[in-house]
Amino acid sequence: MSNPSRVPAYPIAPFFTERWSPRAFAPAAIDEAELFSLFEAARWAPSANNSQPWRFVFARNGTPHWNAFLGLLNENNRRWAAQASALVVLISKTTHVRNGESAATPLRNHSLDTGAAWISLALQAEHSGWRTHAIGGFDRERARELLAVPDGFVVEIAIAIGKQAAPETLSDDLRVREQPNQRLPIAQTVAEGRFAFEA
Repeated sequence: MSNPSRVPAYPIAPFFTERWSPRAFAPAAIDEAELFSLFEAARWAPSANNSQPWRFVFARNGTPHWNAFLGLLNENNRRWAAQASALVVLISKTTHVRNGESAATPLRNHSLDTGAAWISLALQAEHSGWRTHAIGGFDRERARELLAVPDGFVVEIAIAIGKQAAPETLSDDLRVREQPNQRLPIAQTVAEGRFAFEA
């Protein structure tokens, strides 16, 4: 179904404009096979030197780890994410042992490549009838401790996964924000030949 509030300036596949990040989630269980199909899509994301720096740690709603994961989020995000089917913490590895070498070297683009895995997961979720919402407002240091993340890894984002509910299920302050947002005009982000953007 196309989203009438989002109109691309050039022809693109509709799933790009249909994907957005709702906060209204309906209580719905996600089984392991459904969740792992999203991780499978992420597994095939591109990465420099095929380094695959992404790592996903998850908890499903109603399982023993759920409350600890939910507790990592700031109070505002906990209000809506409590209804999600799963929470995922996305982590990236900052070094890589290249083919033919024995020592690890810094992986300068670990966050970029991990972002490619994130969007792959998000688009697969959309294709499968699930919704995702990336969350920046959470305690990364607590996440590192809770999840036993070792040195050499960066805690990037949290991700809520669930079935979308009606906006009316949200509190008034969240409901007014429950709509797809827009993007900058392409002329503000693309230039030929040289950097030509406002600082």
